[in-house]
Amino acid sequence: MKEKSYFAHETAVIDAGAIIGEGTKIWHFSHIMKDCVIGEKCNIGQNVVVSPRVVLGKNVKVQNNVSIYTGVICEDDVFLGPSMVFTNVINPRSAVIRRDEYKETVVSKGASIGANATIVCGNPIGSYSLIGAGAVITKSVPPYALVVGNPGRQIGWVSEYGHRLDFNAEGSAVCPESGQLYRLENNQVKRVS
Repeated sequence: MKEKSYFAHETAVIDAGAIIGEGTKIWHFSHIMKDCVIGEKCNIGQNVVVSPRVVLGKNVKVQNNVSIYTGVICEDDVFLGPSMVFTNVINPRSAVIRRDEYKETVVSKGASIGANATIVCGNPIGSYSLIGAGAVITKSVPPYALVVGNPGRQIGWVSEYGHRLDFNAEGSAVCPESGQLYRLENNQVKRVS
């Protein structure tokens, strides 16, 4: 029998058919359901549920008390803050079965979602965007956007290191930590170097 290449706390439940990448850590009381895919070097906090057919890329950090429902895809280097919430049906009803109506939500590479934020299904989250704690996302979020509030509204832009970018009159900004240069053109941010 092949030795597992990931760590799972003894209280974690891992269903047959789940695929878990090398170096991943799964902590107390978490449930990893069948047919989900978790990439390498992920960290799954306490009391997390990963539902069937969820896909998590490499190095995804899932903090405590997060439920990741069918329809959610997180690319590499995504951060999901404590107790943040995904949905997967627009109009749920207890007495109406809508499993065939799950909407896909893609969280792109490097995005971070703050504690207690809610992501309404079907709204893509752009790469390296930063969703503030408690925000409610009801529309798509562009790459590098800084979004806060309920309903979520964009208040600026952030670097790949998560620092707010201050664009000059020419549309250039520099990340204070990395020194990376960014350009703002046509309400879109791109990293130049």
